[in-house]
Amino acid sequence: MEKQKLSHFKTISEFHRSRELPPPEHPLISVVNVQDIKHFTEPINMVLDYYSISLKRDFNGKFSYGQSEYDFNEGLMYFISPNQVFRIEHSKDELLRQQGWLLLIHPDFLWKTALSKTIKQYDFFDYAVNEALFLSDKEERVINGIIENIKQEYHNNIDKFSQSIIVSQIETLLNYSERFYERQFITRKITNHKVLDALEHTLNDYFKNNDLIRKGLPTVQFISGALNISPNYLSNLLKSLTGQSTQQHIHDKLISEAKQKLSTSNQSISEIAYELGFEHSQSFSKLFKKKTNISPVDFRKSFH
Repeated sequence: MEKQKLSHFKTISEFHRSRELPPPEHPLISVVNVQDIKHFTEPINMVLDYYSISLKRDFNGKFSYGQSEYDFNEGLMYFISPNQVFRIEHSKDELLRQQGWLLLIHPDFLWKTALSKTIKQYDFFDYAVNEALFLSDKEERVINGIIENIKQEYHNNIDKFSQSIIVSQIETLLNYSERFYERQFITRKITNHKVLDALEHTLNDYFKNNDLIRKGLPTVQFISGALNISPNYLSNLLKSLTGQSTQQHIHDKLISEAKQKLSTSNQSISEIAYELGFEHSQSFSKLFKKKTNISPVDFRKSFH
């Protein structure tokens, strides 16, 4: 992304002014109808100091952050946490027909609430844009109903109950989103099983390379990068499909390779550990016993 064209919005009010919207009714939270936003045809790189949750349909343009890009031709939700850099590029040849809403939440609005800490536990704020949440019509009605509750509350006169009521609605929105993501992991079987196959191939290639001494053990970041999937999305997807995280899949492959070497070679435990990318054989032995309930030495003895 071109740094000189980066638009940094520190407040929700700044965003409203930039998009020729009326000032927000509350400086720390806003629900915007995307049809009311003034759009520009040139690509825009943006970073926000607040959370952004959106549901959009018929978006004739492109949205991207990191190395991922997505064309919005279906209704879906995406989640952006503060300080993420992303890019929006609108279509120059077609009229914008997009529909939906944009919920903007400044972290200060959550101050002194439990959600100020727990919001960091919702992994989908770190998902890549091509890992957006696809909603069924029924799910979309549920989400839109929560947004209407938030709008109704902040359109009312602000009182001492307003913040807690709105925060509880935001938390409900996030919990439903988490539930619907879990459904997405399960229902998109073809795509998700392709990920499993790709994971297996990636791990096989990594261990067959015989260069673990130099490269070390594969990391979650390496595997997710090779699959072009964000680390959190990959781990949550794998947990849903297999009950195990990415790290556990890496360890399972490692133990499988270790068992083969222990049962078919005369190498010492230290040599095997070193070949598998461990700096210390004690770390290898500890992991092996944790995963198999038997030490590498005793495992080898069982073959003689």
